[in-house]
Amino acid sequence: MKILMVCLGNICRSPLAHGILEKKIKENDIIAYVDSAGTGSWHAGEPPDHRSIETAANYGIDISQQKARQFTTNDFEEFDLIYVMDSSNYRDVSGKSIKPEHLLKVKLILNEIHPNENRSVPDPYYGGAAGFEKVYQMLDHATDLIVEKILKNEG
Repeated sequence: MKILMVCLGNICRSPLAHGILEKKIKENDIIAYVDSAGTGSWHAGEPPDHRSIETAANYGIDISQQKARQFTTNDFEEFDLIYVMDSSNYRDVSGKSIKPEHLLKVKLILNEIHPNENRSVPDPYYGGAAGFEKVYQMLDHATDLIVEKILKNEG
Protein backbone atom coordinates (compact mmCIF):
# COMPACT_ATOMS: atom_id res chain seq x y z
CA MET A 1 0.00 0.00 0.00
CA LYS A 2 1.20 3.50 -0.87
CA ILE A 3 -0.34 6.58 0.76
CA LEU A 4 0.24 10.22 -0.20
CA MET A 5 -0.54 13.22 2.03
CA VAL A 6 -1.18 16.51 0.22
CA CYS A 7 -1.51 20.14 1.32
CA LEU A 8 -0.78 23.47 -0.35
CA GLY A 9 2.98 23.94 0.02
CA ASN A 10 4.06 20.60 1.52
CA ILE A 11 5.79 22.29 4.46
CA CYS A 12 3.20 22.32 7.30
CA ARG A 13 0.26 19.92 7.29
CA SER A 14 1.20 17.16 4.87
CA PRO A 15 4.71 16.64 6.32
CA LEU A 16 3.12 16.22 9.76
CA ALA A 17 0.54 13.76 8.40
CA HIS A 18 3.32 11.93 6.54
CA GLY A 19 5.50 11.63 9.65
CA ILE A 20 2.67 10.64 11.99
CA LEU A 21 1.33 7.94 9.69
CA GLU A 22 4.80 6.64 8.87
CA LYS A 23 5.54 6.18 12.58
CA LYS A 24 2.24 4.35 13.20
CA ILE A 25 2.76 2.08 10.21
CA LYS A 26 6.17 1.05 11.56
CA GLU A 27 4.78 0.53 15.08
CA ASN A 28 2.06 -1.76 13.70
CA ASP A 29 4.38 -3.72 11.37
CA ILE A 30 2.35 -2.66 8.35
CA ILE A 31 4.06 -2.91 5.00
CA ALA A 32 3.30 0.45 3.42
CA TYR A 33 4.96 3.52 1.97
CA VAL A 34 4.00 7.07 2.94
CA ASP A 35 4.97 10.28 1.16
CA SER A 36 3.72 13.87 0.96
CA ALA A 37 3.40 16.57 -1.67
CA GLY A 38 1.98 20.03 -2.19
CA THR A 39 -0.36 21.35 -4.84
CA GLY A 40 1.99 24.32 -5.31
CA SER A 41 5.68 24.34 -6.16
CA TRP A 42 6.84 27.33 -4.06
CA HIS A 43 8.70 25.25 -1.48
CA ALA A 44 9.94 22.37 -3.68
CA GLY A 45 13.17 20.95 -2.27
CA GLU A 46 12.79 22.69 1.09
CA PRO A 47 12.45 20.96 4.47
CA PRO A 48 9.18 21.28 6.43
CA ASP A 49 8.43 24.50 8.31
CA HIS A 50 10.49 24.61 11.54
CA ARG A 51 7.25 24.70 13.55
CA SER A 52 6.10 21.42 11.97
CA ILE A 53 9.50 19.88 12.67
CA GLU A 54 9.35 21.05 16.31
CA THR A 55 5.77 19.86 16.81
CA ALA A 56 6.56 16.42 15.39
CA ALA A 57 9.74 16.22 17.50
CA ASN A 58 7.64 16.81 20.63
CA TYR A 59 6.04 13.43 19.87
CA GLY A 60 9.23 11.60 18.96
CA ILE A 61 8.79 11.97 15.20
CA ASP A 62 11.63 13.26 13.02
CA ILE A 63 10.38 14.89 9.82
CA SER A 64 13.45 17.11 9.35
CA GLN A 65 14.75 15.07 6.41
CA GLN A 66 11.57 15.39 4.35
CA LYS A 67 11.78 17.59 1.25
CA ALA A 68 8.79 19.39 -0.25
CA ARG A 69 7.69 18.44 -3.74
CA GLN A 70 4.78 19.26 -6.01
CA PHE A 71 1.95 16.82 -6.69
CA THR A 72 2.04 15.40 -10.24
CA THR A 73 -0.40 13.41 -12.34
CA ASN A 74 1.97 10.44 -12.00
CA ASP A 75 1.07 10.34 -8.28
CA PHE A 76 -2.33 8.95 -9.27
CA GLU A 77 -0.60 5.88 -10.72
CA GLU A 78 1.98 5.63 -7.94
CA PHE A 79 -0.31 5.84 -4.88
CA ASP A 80 -3.29 3.80 -3.66
CA LEU A 81 -4.70 6.55 -1.44
CA ILE A 82 -4.27 10.31 -1.64
CA TYR A 83 -5.31 12.22 1.48
CA VAL A 84 -5.77 15.97 1.06
CA MET A 85 -5.97 18.48 3.90
CA ASP A 86 -8.73 20.78 2.63
CA SER A 87 -11.32 21.35 -0.09
CA SER A 88 -8.97 23.58 -2.09
CA ASN A 89 -6.37 20.78 -2.16
CA TYR A 90 -9.15 18.37 -3.15
CA ARG A 91 -10.13 20.56 -6.12
CA ASP A 92 -6.51 21.05 -7.20
CA VAL A 93 -5.63 17.35 -7.00
CA SER A 94 -8.90 16.15 -8.54
CA GLY A 95 -8.48 18.65 -11.36
CA LYS A 96 -5.29 16.88 -12.42
CA SER A 97 -6.95 13.48 -12.74
CA ILE A 98 -7.05 11.96 -16.20
CA LYS A 99 -8.98 8.78 -15.42
CA PRO A 100 -12.24 8.47 -13.43
CA GLU A 101 -10.67 5.83 -11.14
CA HIS A 102 -8.11 8.41 -10.02
CA LEU A 103 -10.84 10.36 -8.22
CA LEU A 104 -11.67 7.30 -6.08
CA LYS A 105 -8.21 7.56 -4.50
CA VAL A 106 -8.60 11.20 -3.35
CA LYS A 107 -10.04 11.72 0.13
CA LEU A 108 -10.27 14.57 2.61
CA ILE A 109 -8.32 13.32 5.63
CA LEU A 110 -10.75 14.65 8.25
CA ASN A 111 -13.56 12.61 6.66
CA GLU A 112 -11.89 9.71 8.49
CA ILE A 113 -12.99 11.34 11.76
CA HIS A 114 -16.13 13.14 10.52
CA PRO A 115 -17.48 11.09 7.58
CA ASN A 116 -18.97 13.11 4.71
CA GLU A 117 -18.59 16.45 6.54
CA ASN A 118 -15.70 17.59 4.29
CA ARG A 119 -13.96 19.47 7.09
CA SER A 120 -10.58 21.06 6.46
CA VAL A 121 -7.37 20.79 8.43
CA PRO A 122 -6.62 24.48 9.06
CA ASP A 123 -3.40 25.80 7.58
CA PRO A 124 -1.24 26.80 10.59
CA TYR A 125 1.35 28.66 8.50
CA TYR A 126 0.35 32.20 9.53
CA GLY A 127 -0.29 31.32 13.17
CA GLY A 128 1.78 30.33 16.16
CA ALA A 129 2.81 27.07 17.78
CA ALA A 130 -0.71 26.44 19.12
CA GLY A 131 -2.01 26.13 15.56
CA PHE A 132 0.58 23.47 14.74
CA GLU A 133 -0.33 21.57 17.91
CA LYS A 134 -4.02 21.68 16.98
CA VAL A 135 -3.22 20.38 13.48
CA TYR A 136 -1.04 17.65 14.98
CA GLN A 137 -3.90 16.46 17.21
CA MET A 138 -6.34 16.36 14.27
CA LEU A 139 -3.90 14.42 12.11
CA ASP A 140 -2.98 12.09 14.97
CA HIS A 141 -6.65 11.14 15.38
CA ALA A 142 -7.25 10.76 11.62
CA THR A 143 -4.15 8.59 11.15
CA ASP A 144 -5.24 6.33 14.03
CA LEU A 145 -8.39 5.62 12.04
CA ILE A 146 -6.45 5.11 8.80
CA VAL A 147 -4.22 2.54 10.54
CA GLU A 148 -7.32 0.78 11.95
CA LYS A 149 -8.77 0.51 8.44
CA ILE A 150 -5.50 -0.86 7.04
CA LEU A 151 -5.28 -3.44 9.82
CA LYS A 152 -8.90 -4.54 9.27
CA ASN A 153 -8.27 -4.98 5.54
CA GLU A 154 -5.10 -6.99 6.17
CA GLY A 155 -6.74 -9.28 8.73
